[in-house]
Amino acid sequence: MHNDLMKNLTPSQIVKELNKFIIGQDDAKRAVAIALRNRWRRQQVGEDIKDEIMPNNIILIGPTGVGKTEIARRLAKLAGAPFLKVEASKFTEVGYVGRDVESMIRDLTELAVNMVRTEKTEVVQEKAESMAEERILDLLIPPVKKPQQQPEGEKENESFQNEKTREWMREKLRKGEMDDRMVEFDTTAGQVGMQVFGPMGMDDMGINIQEIVSNMMPKKRKKRKTTIKEARRIIAQEEAQKLIDMEAVQKEAVQRVQDSGIIFIDEIDKVAGNSKGGHGPDVSREGVQRDLLPIVEGSTVNTKYGPVKTDHVLFIASGAFHISKPSDLIPELQGRFPIRVELKSLNAEDFIKILTLPENALLKQYTALLRTEGVEIGFKKDAIKEIAEIATHVNEQVENIGARRLHTILTTLLDDILFDVPDKMPEAAIEITGKLVKEKLDKIVEDRDLSKYIL
Repeated sequence: MHNDLMKNLTPSQIVKELNKFIIGQDDAKRAVAIALRNRWRRQQVGEDIKDEIMPNNIILIGPTGVGKTEIARRLAKLAGAPFLKVEASKFTEVGYVGRDVESMIRDLTELAVNMVRTEKTEVVQEKAESMAEERILDLLIPPVKKPQQQPEGEKENESFQNEKTREWMREKLRKGEMDDRMVEFDTTAGQVGMQVFGPMGMDDMGINIQEIVSNMMPKKRKKRKTTIKEARRIIAQEEAQKLIDMEAVQKEAVQRVQDSGIIFIDEIDKVAGNSKGGHGPDVSREGVQRDLLPIVEGSTVNTKYGPVKTDHVLFIASGAFHISKPSDLIPELQGRFPIRVELKSLNAEDFIKILTLPENALLKQYTALLRTEGVEIGFKKDAIKEIAEIATHVNEQVENIGARRLHTILTTLLDDILFDVPDKMPEAAIEITGKLVKEKLDKIVEDRDLSKYIL
């Protein structure tokens, strides 16, 4: 499934998909589209050279709020690949208290296992549901136990009657007529509230003490009483888990991480030393880079699902690089990110497109939210233009936070409406005009200190 999906995603297709959600930044989209397609190409080449083809890791350089994270996130969604976003500043070098960089591979593997498990559950769902139906029928109309002494004809007659009643009950179940009736059934009780703390660093060895302990303890059966509708869901879940081969799931998940995993390292500039040669916490920055190096270069990390090789994991790093430059990273790490893409700052024209074009555009979000209250909100062209211009102006004056500025401006602008609906304006139609935007926001924009806190 995964491979067929990728086959249809040519680089231009990938860019087309990204365009639905992200405005501009064509260079970055091209770079990630090629990187993603290369992964599929690598899967198709002969075994002899397959392992030699290394992923082309990417550094996205650009101010905050211009779409760096969004590009990586949408890319992973498209590829159906295990994707993890981490922040470089959260890691410390080995020996310091904090997360070590190997934990990102363990987290990615955990995500992949959940992803594959969900896929496999969908495959067996139908079978699990029919098994759940049988179990519920057994509770409502237990099958006939056949005593030995009974004459043959009577036995058959009783079985036939029982089967008939079961079929009648099955019809009622399927139509949902029995959904609210209560039923008592046995279920496997999970080890609730049991927390086992192992020695520090057990996570590093990929050992899950909690799992070991819960596997040693006998599984308890527990009686539950719920509606038939809820019972079907619970029993179907239980049956689905029995139908899934967890060993195969884990194997496939590890394979997926190794072949198509994507790790997005945000704020990489925070671990780049700057030329001022600071003291204090900066000491461990280079240490984090040195710890990152083997993982990006390709090494084997122990996880609780077995060893995972990182040679072909795609790393996308991003940073604003205000204070430091990519060249401040240690040379070995720079060498592992051969593709550099600079993302542009957004202008008023971009903001107009961001507000209206993407499938998840902000104005569409607010329209949908207010529609739930029976209120139709419309934005006139001059209002959208005004919002975009205010965003650009505030970004220049205060701090450039890119498209995120639109969020703050819209919440301030629609504050009264969102508060008054539905009490003061039930079932209304509201038109937002440029004049209204000016009235509401001009005072805040002009007072620089105020806009610093509010917008």
